[in-house]
Amino acid sequence: MEDIPTELTRVYTFLLLFTFLTRPIAATTTAAQELLKGFTATPDSSIASFQPLLSDSVGNYSLGFLRVDQTQLALAVIHVPSHEQLWVAGKDLLARWSSQTRLSFNGSLVISDARTGVLWSSHTDGDRVRLSNTSNLLIETVGDGSLIIWQSFDFPYHTLMENQNFTSVMTLVSSNGLYSMKLGPDFIGFYARFVANSDLGLLYFQHNPMEAKAQVIKGQGPIRTVLSPDGFLGMYQNGTAPVDVQPFSSFQQPGTGNRRVRLEPDGNLIGYYWARSSWLVDFKQVSDPCDLPSSCGPYGMCQRGKGCSCLDNRTSYTSGRCDPEAIRASGDDLCRKKHKVLRRIGVELPNKEIMAYTIMSSLEKCERACEEKCTCWGAVYSNTSGFCYTIEYPIQTLVEVLDDSKVGYFKVREGAGKDSTQTGLWVGLGLLCGLISLILVIGGVILYKKESRGVKGYVEEEGVNGGVGPYKNLGSSSFKSIELSER
Repeated sequence: MEDIPTELTRVYTFLLLFTFLTRPIAATTTAAQELLKGFTATPDSSIASFQPLLSDSVGNYSLGFLRVDQTQLALAVIHVPSHEQLWVAGKDLLARWSSQTRLSFNGSLVISDARTGVLWSSHTDGDRVRLSNTSNLLIETVGDGSLIIWQSFDFPYHTLMENQNFTSVMTLVSSNGLYSMKLGPDFIGFYARFVANSDLGLLYFQHNPMEAKAQVIKGQGPIRTVLSPDGFLGMYQNGTAPVDVQPFSSFQQPGTGNRRVRLEPDGNLIGYYWARSSWLVDFKQVSDPCDLPSSCGPYGMCQRGKGCSCLDNRTSYTSGRCDPEAIRASGDDLCRKKHKVLRRIGVELPNKEIMAYTIMSSLEKCERACEEKCTCWGAVYSNTSGFCYTIEYPIQTLVEVLDDSKVGYFKVREGAGKDSTQTGLWVGLGLLCGLISLILVIGGVILYKKESRGVKGYVEEEGVNGGVGPYKNLGSSSFKSIELSER
């Protein structure tokens, strides 16, 4: 009896040791600070969100596998304290969260899948991979001195970090893929992609330099934009003097922490700084939501200082949208599908200052120009100036103005959002009727067999050998049973 407690202690100790040794490695180890040739890694099935593989020297940023929709992954750099995603390898790249997916470094950083082959590669010949203290992923050669041959800052996703050069060959893309930011010859341009297969999209906002300290000179090279640690977004051409400065709320305030700007899913460029425990908003490129292309959604109406309503004046905006479903269609659908017309006075486009127009003598001519064009979804006309703006994309948000001379003409697909609902309803009713008919047929067969057996037994008891005779001799009782079951 004295040995039992000792034996239990041994068993308990063994179980604790076994549990410790069999825990997932990713949950108990820290990420490396450099990756050398020969490195490989595969996704860990026990990881729920992020599997770190590489860290900067202070642990603020990490490169690893980011789980997307449970079954897919992206190779991403995140800000560790906030878990904010800052960069991904390939903006549209999603691999499988599977043991068949592999990240390797053989001079190039490569994501591959056993079934589909190479999904993404840095196409380099380096010696090591490192993550800087500003979140920049670097591939370097190591010789007399380290030489950077590739960096993630040259391939931004939706975020720019401090001292990251944004040039004319780069593009920021919002996480939903609808909005992008690019540099023009002398401006920062923001574009919306509301029509499938369009290249750059619709220019909905443009920021031109103030040129207070320097001027943009044509033919002297492209411009670039840099987020300064001092708290401003600067535009440069040549030299160190900015041609434009957009100050943040914390402009020239020291000790505010790391900064970043991000192109948001609503199309606005927002600046943040890290305040030890959270990212605080420090800058907004577009200050008024009504100046964004779709702040109230498709067929919405933005009222400055008040909020959103719907263009048709009947639909309530309480659901947060005015159309039954998001419209993702090319304009030629308006030729192949029926549409109705919605008119509204006192409206204008949020980006009319940078949108092309045609001068027409009447509202009727403006409407007719859109009505006869398959790719035109609507038009806005000013009776005072004669400006006719045609809308070559599915209708988004309009701005309400106190000016009855500005009139909007909009095409609305008949059954938009109703087609699928009505189809589903008719399919459901058809299945229900089919099920009822099947039940009635089966019930009739069962009743028929019961009646048949009853008649046959009766005839045999009476000594009749000729069977049950014709079907009509069964009498009307079976038919009455079927009629009752139908009721």
